[in-house]
Amino acid sequence: MDRTFRPLCYAIDFGTTNSLLVAANADAVHAPIALDPLAPDPTILRSVLYFPDAAHCHYGADALAQYAAQGMQGRLMRSVKKFLPSRSFIGTYVDDRPLNLEDLIGALLGEMRARANRFFDSDVRRVVLGRPARFSNDDGDDRFAEYRLERAARIAGFSEVSFCAEPIAAARDFRGTLSQPKTVLVGDFGGGTSDFTVMHMRQSGYDPSDVLAIGGVSVAGDAFDASIMRHHVARHFGAEVQYRVPFGENVMTMPPALIEKLCAPADASLLRSQDALTFLRNVRAWSLGSEDRQRMDQLFTLVEDRLGFALFEVIEQAKRELSHAGMTCVHFSYPTIEVSEPIARDAFEHSSQAKTAAILGELDATLARAGLGPSEIDIVCCTGGTARLPALADALAQRFGREKLTQYQSFHSVIAGLAEHARGELRGEA
Repeated sequence: MDRTFRPLCYAIDFGTTNSLLVAANADAVHAPIALDPLAPDPTILRSVLYFPDAAHCHYGADALAQYAAQGMQGRLMRSVKKFLPSRSFIGTYVDDRPLNLEDLIGALLGEMRARANRFFDSDVRRVVLGRPARFSNDDGDDRFAEYRLERAARIAGFSEVSFCAEPIAAARDFRGTLSQPKTVLVGDFGGGTSDFTVMHMRQSGYDPSDVLAIGGVSVAGDAFDASIMRHHVARHFGAEVQYRVPFGENVMTMPPALIEKLCAPADASLLRSQDALTFLRNVRAWSLGSEDRQRMDQLFTLVEDRLGFALFEVIEQAKRELSHAGMTCVHFSYPTIEVSEPIARDAFEHSSQAKTAAILGELDATLARAGLGPSEIDIVCCTGGTARLPALADALAQRFGREKLTQYQSFHSVIAGLAEHARGELRGEA
């Protein structure tokens, strides 16, 4: 550590999956600190909170370790960022303690601030927060999401809060590599959103007028995980169960709304409500075959033992494997649960083609708003792991030419740009 460095502002990339923090003052940006010493990359804190009870919370790698050590009891929360534009999601309870969404995000941001303050022996109250180009396609919901994120930052102890769009931050870091001016498309393919920025870029200097168009859609890595669950794994947990109510004649199937709750760990926890469990027990009793009852038993174990996060870790790993292999298998084993589901890449791409189409549709719309065609883009700068999905990568190559594609630093490009933006604000340049 440079003992002479005194931070005046933190830049935070609060992500759906991972979060990062870098400190800046008017003269320099400090190298990323070991925000999470237990993580494989200590500069990256998983955006995960674990409440063993209402009075205690663990974060990042420690949250995952403690959750496993406590036999998966308590509340594990991930991907909370995706709920920011949702007016229907106010918060949750841990035991009898109510926590709204801003409290949850504020706790994570506050922990990041506290760790950085201890490292620098400082009390920094100014922050530049990254935000997607769009939290939502609805303007009102987009403003609502930013308002909630600002409230969370103030709960975390920051008194001065400003924002910078994440794709613009990624572009700011990237432009230092250019030898001559270029027209650049930055695609930030994260866990919760896919964001696009079309801009003129040169090695030095930046003006807001350089940005020709910004766009984004709430479809990214988590949506592809959900697609694997919905189309390939959920049947092991009763999604295709058939049942007949007493004295009824019609054969019923599992309601789509309940199947959808299986497709995200946070939503799966909602199946633990008394009403949901009563209905599911009735479905098991009314089911038409032993295989259906066995799969309903697997669902009860998944829900009651809070295994959603563990299952989705396996699903995410399968998705990554399909980026370089033609076939993989989702293996998940737990007492009373045994899942072994082979998935071919072409089957995954077929089942998730609507997600890919939504991302590409927003990309094309962003280009149209910029008044440019694909041939007028000089460089396509991709950040985030979702950009490595072959169907998406191939579609980008078909539009722009493979020679224009650049896969930039997946995790650090945005935070580096946010830190430079923070330094520019302190110098009165941003």
